[in-house]
Amino acid sequence: MSRNALSDTTKTSSSTLRRSRSRLLAGVFTLALAGGVVGGVVLPEIVTPAEAQLSTNQPASTFSFADIVEKVSPAVVSVKVKKDGDADVAMNDDEPGAQNVPPQIERFMRRFGLGPNGPQGGPDAGPRRGGPGGGHGRVVGQGSGFFISADGYVVTNNHVVDGASEVDVTLTDGKSYTAKVVGTDPRTDVALLKVDGKGDFPWVKLAETAPRVGDWVVAVGNPFGLGGTVTAGIVSARGRDIGSGPYDDFLQIDAPINRGNSGGPTFGLNGEVIGVNTAIVSPSGGNVGIAFAIPSETVSQVVEALKSGGQVARGYVGVQIQPVSDEVAEAMDLKDAQGALVAQVQPGTPGEKAGLKPGDIVTAIDGETIKDSREMSRDIARKKPGVTVKLSVLRDGKSITVPVTLEQLPTDVASNDTGKGAEQEKGNRDVPRLGLSLAPAKGVAGAGDLGVVITEVDPNGPAAERGLKAGDVILDVAGKPVMKPSDVRDGLAAAKKDNRKAVLLRVKSEQGTRFVAISLGDNRG
Repeated sequence: MSRNALSDTTKTSSSTLRRSRSRLLAGVFTLALAGGVVGGVVLPEIVTPAEAQLSTNQPASTFSFADIVEKVSPAVVSVKVKKDGDADVAMNDDEPGAQNVPPQIERFMRRFGLGPNGPQGGPDAGPRRGGPGGGHGRVVGQGSGFFISADGYVVTNNHVVDGASEVDVTLTDGKSYTAKVVGTDPRTDVALLKVDGKGDFPWVKLAETAPRVGDWVVAVGNPFGLGGTVTAGIVSARGRDIGSGPYDDFLQIDAPINRGNSGGPTFGLNGEVIGVNTAIVSPSGGNVGIAFAIPSETVSQVVEALKSGGQVARGYVGVQIQPVSDEVAEAMDLKDAQGALVAQVQPGTPGEKAGLKPGDIVTAIDGETIKDSREMSRDIARKKPGVTVKLSVLRDGKSITVPVTLEQLPTDVASNDTGKGAEQEKGNRDVPRLGLSLAPAKGVAGAGDLGVVITEVDPNGPAAERGLKAGDVILDVAGKPVMKPSDVRDGLAAAKKDNRKAVLLRVKSEQGTRFVAISLGDNRG
């Protein structure tokens, strides 16, 4: 078999195994019926998952993934990374109790009641990146990767090679090569390496179509430095957001993935790569059946960009957006909680030049409907700088079209001043209906010139329940700018007079600017 033919679709026949499985299942079904009909319920026919895709030139009892594994494994490599020094480096990822959890993943951990020290203080919990760890002096870590071309291009995770002074890859035949980092994309956690050789490396193809939930998958990688390890499972879910960035769109799989699998491929039954393993949820430090992979579509786009320029050029509008929640939809009198709500327009950006405003709701891009802010972020990021897109915008209850010429996404986006540490002022500025104490921003050091600063929050009040904190600055109430506490009170009173069930506050915090919907039914006096 030619090594370069690894990317070809695996040729299988389904008739024999289907007949064998039918005979086997018929026997099982017959045994079930032999016990009689229980409670008048007739047992349904049993259907096996991914039946149409399984290799079937053998009896059901002897089916295995061996043919697929034999074909694709030569293209999978172990990645060894060396780093100089020990500054800002975590424990070795293969040591028990390692805390190799990036800060952006911790938000996802909290959803499961997990923390860096595990549930109820137990050791080693939460989603974990499976890449390199650390130590003192010369740091060595391990991960996985795979060839995507015969001339030596290798895909792995950014977090596997981040900060590396030297990268080596080892093939299944034991040969090792020094690899050059062509480029990385931290936003999607994809890295592209290049190995020099004769141009006859075994390689595999990135799938062009997304798998279905329930499809069988095979993962190959280097867990705990063991190398050449194969596990199998199914696609558990698609479109997962694990809090690692604005472009999260992960596949969730239940094939056992452990530390060191990061950067390794997950294959469909046709031998094509459907995803790149990147993170796991682990209360104990080991696999619990929840792993995440970057979809091949995303990987393919990033790899092409890294090949051509060493970095990914993404389109940029320059607005802070958030989902349209049910509370926001109610406050804005919308029929559907759908689209991306513009919370802030950054000065000097394409969004400001095009005339976008806070409170606008983007419902479609070039005629294609978007369901939420994440989808808008991903769609805009896929477009090239310089392209003009037509945004369908809902403004003041009317639909308009706003053309926006995209620019290059900046490497760093400056965060807003939050006014944190504002002095507390009470007295007649208190607004008991929200459980807040307020003060004009102009009178509080570091709060800026616009809006009203929250100086104290009643932990049992409705504002606290919506996540408002001391130091946050209220900019608008029901679409109207506020400059003093009485403006906030008047805005609430006007909304209640109009029989609105909720009111929108536009709030600036250390996370940026966002809209917060406060139910007027929550008012407590």
